Amino acid sequence: MGLPHLLVKIGQVFSFFVRSERARRVWAFLFFYISLALIISVRYVPAQFDLQVGDVAPRDIPAPKTVTFIDETKTEEARRLAEQKVEPQYTVDPQVSETIIKEIDRIITEVRNIQSAEVAEVEKGQQLESVLPFELPTDVIVSLASGNPDDTELVGKEVKRLVNLVLGTDGGVRQEELDAVKRDLTNQINDLGFSRPYELLARNLIQYHLRPNAFFDAEATAKLRKEARATVTPVRVTVQKNEYIIRQGEVVTAEHLSKLEAFGLLRPPVPFKILLGTVLLTALLMGVVFLYIYQQKRKQFSVSYLYLLGIIVVTVMAIGKVLIAVNVGPWPEYADLLGYSVPVAAAGMLIAILIDARLAIIVVAAMAIMLGVMTGNDFRFALVGFLGGIAGVYSVSKLSQRSDLARAGIYVFLANTAAIFTAGLLSDTSWGLLLASSTTLGLANGILSSILANGALPFLENTFGITSSVKLLELSNPGHPLLRRLLMEAPGTYHHSIIVGNLAEAAAQEVGADSVLVRVGAYYHDIGKVRRPYFFIENQMTNENPHDKIAPSLSTLILTSHVKDGVEAAREHKLPERLIDIIEQHHGTSLISFFYHKALEQDDKGTVQETDFRYDGPKPQTREAGIVMLADSVEAAVRSMSNPTPGQIEGLVRKIIKDKQADGQLDECDLNFRDLDLIAGVFVRILTGIFHNRVEYPDIKEVEGRKPKNGYHRK
Repeated sequence: MGLPHLLVKIGQVFSFFVRSERARRVWAFLFFYISLALIISVRYVPAQFDLQVGDVAPRDIPAPKTVTFIDETKTEEARRLAEQKVEPQYTVDPQVSETIIKEIDRIITEVRNIQSAEVAEVEKGQQLESVLPFELPTDVIVSLASGNPDDTELVGKEVKRLVNLVLGTDGGVRQEELDAVKRDLTNQINDLGFSRPYELLARNLIQYHLRPNAFFDAEATAKLRKEARATVTPVRVTVQKNEYIIRQGEVVTAEHLSKLEAFGLLRPPVPFKILLGTVLLTALLMGVVFLYIYQQKRKQFSVSYLYLLGIIVVTVMAIGKVLIAVNVGPWPEYADLLGYSVPVAAAGMLIAILIDARLAIIVVAAMAIMLGVMTGNDFRFALVGFLGGIAGVYSVSKLSQRSDLARAGIYVFLANTAAIFTAGLLSDTSWGLLLASSTTLGLANGILSSILANGALPFLENTFGITSSVKLLELSNPGHPLLRRLLMEAPGTYHHSIIVGNLAEAAAQEVGADSVLVRVGAYYHDIGKVRRPYFFIENQMTNENPHDKIAPSLSTLILTSHVKDGVEAAREHKLPERLIDIIEQHHGTSLISFFYHKALEQDDKGTVQETDFRYDGPKPQTREAGIVMLADSVEAAVRSMSNPTPGQIEGLVRKIIKDKQADGQLDECDLNFRDLDLIAGVFVRILTGIFHNRVEYPDIKEVEGRKPKNGYHRK
């Protein structure tokens, strides 16, 4: 293979990669994939220093800037000390004291019954030994068996009094206190002056039956300790620029590591698993987005749309990366929450306005997941990003006026505030920080999203040649040079266009077409008539018709030329192609029947051809162009009727639509029979309201003649 042939092959390969549509799609995918992967995973790239506690600093490390941060080590130590100061909490069980009293009552009652029984003393002693749950000396048993029941009752009362006294305190009796309490009660019994048998009975009742009634409450203790930790103010540390974080040869401590971490100078070794997971996740998310595009938007999704989509996503994620890295100075507790301010909603709003609302929802979901990974796999930020993004998409999905763009920021603010508040509750954030972050960061996100969307929209529209609803709304301003000229030079046509716009917009809303495009397209559809306004009947102020003085063929040429003139005027004023298409297609290849039949009447040689009396076309290619064609035709026809009734209006509207359909004018647009029926109903409803019969009021002189003279009616 010769060198020239090799160069040709290389040139062909290079041309393929530069000019091929498929190759450019691949380049777009790779470029934005690498960009996103870098943005998401850059936090895992190792920093300059890899130090741990106990290492020796290899060199002096000065602070690159002034930073105020929360020293987590000192803060945790302060929290631990506060936690240790919390006393263990105990819960007193009232059932314990009730049970003890019942047990003592039972034994005292049985002893009294035995003492009162009419049996031998020996038998009483045996019964008493069997009743008592504890052992007593034999002489004590004998003495108690023959004792006085009243003395036994007194012993029982004193024992119960002492038991109630110790168990009834606020703290009750704990297990570790039991022995000391028993010793104290024994000493008190010794001071009561009972005889030895009754003193032993009382002491044994205490020793045997007294038990703890206060038990450790792990839940209450943990709650108090948690509250104690929460009350500790985070320890803030300020490191001035050029202040040494650590000097060469110093042994690294936890405090040094905290400072290095705050400056982003400390990172663990490269976690290849995390990097690999990030790369794969980015590929999967982009794959989902492109799969949706391939299945749902493949025909209309060009390479320019891919670049537009990629620029929006990469730019917003890069802005988010910067926001997350911001040092908030005096409020370091906000540093961990700045992920809430990432304007995912801006991307959703721009994609919904410029491309497609459904695609915007999918992209917002993917970006929310990326945001969660970018913030350390924290689902709170993914949740807020997703909900705020969805709010942004829906707030601009049906723009009908400019104020909708301003309201979109408010909707995003409200959605983000609610989402941040909810995420804060789930993560158990303190109430003060929860309320402050939900309002301030929610508002910041809404404002930033609105500013980004509004600021980037004109630039992206002009760069990629996209006509958004916002651009169309700007073109609907009556102050636009073309509309102002139409109003001044062809007022009848201007009025006709306004009515056609109202008809077409209502019909588009009914069948789910682009109502904004239809309305604005209707405003401009007859802009070509400004070149020869008086050749069109709506602009003729007198009974003199210039068409009466010229040949039908020339009249046809003048009428059909307003389409070409309109296209030229639209291109001159740089109107969007979507509007130019409506101007060019709003008559299709319709027949100008009046002049065609007039020409047939004057034709003696049979040379008149129907094609010479048709518009040049093309036929409507979109639903929107077809709707404008129908609205234009029915408005002109109904306006020419004198005193029409609702039935006449409906009959004429349906006839015109049927004729357009029969003539093949609607063959190339996506309007089905159901759409046409709905459109006819809308047209009839609106036109009946506009052109209904008026009440004929009597002439003023006739009214004057009916007035009574001198205040009396004539008979």
